Amino acid sequence: MTIKLVEPKATAAGDRRRGERRLEFAHAWDYAPAPEAVDHVKILPRYELFIDGKWQAPEKGRYFDTLSPSTEQKLSEVAEASAEDVDRAVRAARHAYDRVWSRMKPLERGKYIFRIARIIQERSRELCIVESLDGGKPIKESRDFDVPTAAAHFFYYAGWADKLGYAFGGRPVSALGVAGQIIPWNFPLLMAAWKIAPALACGNTVVLKPAETTPLSAMFLAEIIQEAELPDGVVNIVTGAGATGAALVAHPDVNKVAFTGSTDVGKRIQKALAGTGKKLTLELGGKAANIVFADAPLDQAVDGIVNGIFFNQGHVCCAGSRLLLEESVHDLVIRKLRDRMATLRVGDPLDKNTDIGAINSRMQLEKIKELCAAGEAEGAERWSPPCELPAKGFFFAPTVFTGVAQSHRIAREEIFGPVLSVLTFRTEAEAVEKANNTFYGLSAGVWSNKGARLFKMATQLEAGVVWGNTYNKFDPSSPFGGYKESGFGREGGRQGLAAYLHVD
Repeated sequence: MTIKLVEPKATAAGDRRRGERRLEFAHAWDYAPAPEAVDHVKILPRYELFIDGKWQAPEKGRYFDTLSPSTEQKLSEVAEASAEDVDRAVRAARHAYDRVWSRMKPLERGKYIFRIARIIQERSRELCIVESLDGGKPIKESRDFDVPTAAAHFFYYAGWADKLGYAFGGRPVSALGVAGQIIPWNFPLLMAAWKIAPALACGNTVVLKPAETTPLSAMFLAEIIQEAELPDGVVNIVTGAGATGAALVAHPDVNKVAFTGSTDVGKRIQKALAGTGKKLTLELGGKAANIVFADAPLDQAVDGIVNGIFFNQGHVCCAGSRLLLEESVHDLVIRKLRDRMATLRVGDPLDKNTDIGAINSRMQLEKIKELCAAGEAEGAERWSPPCELPAKGFFFAPTVFTGVAQSHRIAREEIFGPVLSVLTFRTEAEAVEKANNTFYGLSAGVWSNKGARLFKMATQLEAGVVWGNTYNKFDPSSPFGGYKESGFGREGGRQGLAAYLHVD
C-alpha cells in the first residue's frame, strides 16, 4: 500500500481550518483471502413447501432454481406454490389457531418462541453462510448483524407473550387469527423474524412467503421450527413468486397481511384489501436523506455514510442514498469519503475481508446500471474507486454522484444499490425542505455536535426513523416503519404488537 502526505490547497480554506495535512491512500491493503468454510452447511438439492409441520410437494409439481448471485451457480430448487397450495397452508394455520395456539397459555407460547431464538443462536454459523450464499451480502454483515438481530427479535417477543395485557395501558387485547406475511430479499431471515415473532407472541398463526430469489433462509427457519417442536400448522412457509403472494393476500381466511417490499406492489395490495376488513401493514421503499452539518464529527460522519449505503450494497429501504452536505464542508467531506471508499473491498461474500458483496440478481443489477446511466446523462458527476470486479456474478462498484439536482432520477428513485447521490444546503430550513422533498418517508440521519439541533431536525423530518450521529442502528425494542409512500404500521418494539392484536 502506498501512502503519502498531501498539503491542502491554498484555495481550500475550509481544508486548512479543519484538516491540515492528510494521508492519501493510493490503494487498499491487499489481504490474503479468508473464506468462510461451507462444508458444514447442508443445502438440499430440493425443498418442498412447509405446511402443517411437514414438507409437502406442490400440487402442480412446479419448482424454480435459486442461484448464488456471487457465482451464478444453482444452489437448490424450491417448490413453487400455487393458489391450491396457499389454501392448504391457510387451512393448516386456521386449524392450528382454533385448536392449539389460541388455547395455549401465553407463557407456554413464549417458551416456544424462546426456543426458536436459542436454536437460531446455536445454528448461527450455518445461517449466516446461507444468507450470504443465497443473497450475496458479505459474511460479516450476515454474521454480525442479520442473524444475531433475528435471534434478538425472537428473544424480545418471547418475553412479551405473557405480558400483552400490560402493553396498551391495561386495555384488553386479543389475537387476530391467521397472518399472511410477505418478505423481501434484502434481509431474508431478519424480515422473517420481524414478522413471525410478534405474530406468534400475540397468539396468531402464520403463513409466510419469502422472496423468490432468497428462499433458503426460510427453508432453514422451517427446520428450526421443526426442531423447536412448534405445534403443526402454527408457522407455514410457501415459496414462489408474485402469483403466490397474490394468492395469499386474496385468501378470504387470512385476517392480517404484512408486506415488506416495493411501493408499487404495496399499493396493489392496499387496493386489493380495501373493504375486506383485513388488517394491513406495509413497509415499503425509501430514499433516505443523510444530513451532515459543518459542525458534525466529520470522520465519524464519513464512516456513517459508508455504513448507511455501501456496507449493505444499498440493499435496505432505509439506506442513506441521498447525502445532504452543508455547502462549506462539501469538498472536505467528499475528499474524506473518496479516501474511505478507496479502502472498500468488493468481492466474494464469503470472504471475511469483503466489504461489498454481490447484487442480489441480474435484474436488480440492470436496474442499478440504468439509473446510474440516467444520472450521468442528466449531468451529475460520477466517481467510483478503482476496483476489480469478479468475472462471474452480479457485482457493482461503490459509486458516488456529485452535482446532483433534486430533479435527477438518482435523487428521486430508489436505486437499491451501492450508489450515493450528493446534494448541498446552506441552512437548516433548506436541509429540511430538500430532505422532505420525496414521496418516501422511511428514515433519515442527522450529523451535528449540537444536541438541540438533532432533536429539532428530528421533529421536522418526515421520516419514521431519524438517527442522530449514527446510521442503520436497530434494536428489537425500537419500532421501525415509514410515512407517505414508505408505508404505514410499525415493526419492532411494543408498537409492533399492535399490528397483530385487536385492542379494545
